[in-house]
Amino acid sequence: MPARWAWLGRVPFAPTAALQEQLRDQLLAGTGAETLLLLEHHPVITLGRSAVDQHVLVAAGELERRGVELHRASRGGDVTFHGPGQLVVYPILDLRSKLRKDVHRYVRNLELSAIRTLNDFGLTGTRRPPFTGIWIGDKKIAAIGVAVRRCITFHGLALNVNTELEYFKRIIPCGLAWADVTSMAKEVGTAQSMELVRDRFLHNFAEAFDYSHLERIGAGASRIENRHPLSSILNPRSAVF
Repeated sequence: MPARWAWLGRVPFAPTAALQEQLRDQLLAGTGAETLLLLEHHPVITLGRSAVDQHVLVAAGELERRGVELHRASRGGDVTFHGPGQLVVYPILDLRSKLRKDVHRYVRNLELSAIRTLNDFGLTGTRRPPFTGIWIGDKKIAAIGVAVRRCITFHGLALNVNTELEYFKRIIPCGLAWADVTSMAKEVGTAQSMELVRDRFLHNFAEAFDYSHLERIGAGASRIENRHPLSSILNPRSAVF
């Protein structure tokens, strides 16, 4: 089956994490396809496997009052924020493919996809080893936190497009107290088209991972964005190809 992608719109974190697990299990069983989920999240702070609780600077009750959820995630890394205006990409890929032989190469290609996307908008993003993510100087513009189970990837990348950066003041992002956080809108000086950024990322992702094309599922289907995101992706009969 060809690699495919879906735009989920703005969705909560927990059901999207469950969807990734289902797609991962299908791919592992040989009944699914490699899939990219692209979306925005409702405001949520997530803690990765190596997260330090003290890196969340606001009590859970206060976060709830401000409309921010708090979740533990199975990805690697520390604490991060996801929310409106941020392009989140969850690739469910099979690393057993001859094109993607190891996790390190996978992460480098994911970083390259984001760097090339920033370049398309006149921004110079760079890697900054040993720290993860993509940077503009000392400011982090994209966070990467991946998970791999039995050679299948899930979780992924979050690129700040028009993100409200005040949210990051409630955490120590990725546990780096010295690092600032930025967005494409802040660096360019004006709000950016999420659809255009998404499409450029898909183009650069396909090029970096050597896909001839990525097939969209759910194109134009309001149910995939607003009503039944799980069933419309998992059940091909209810998806629009």
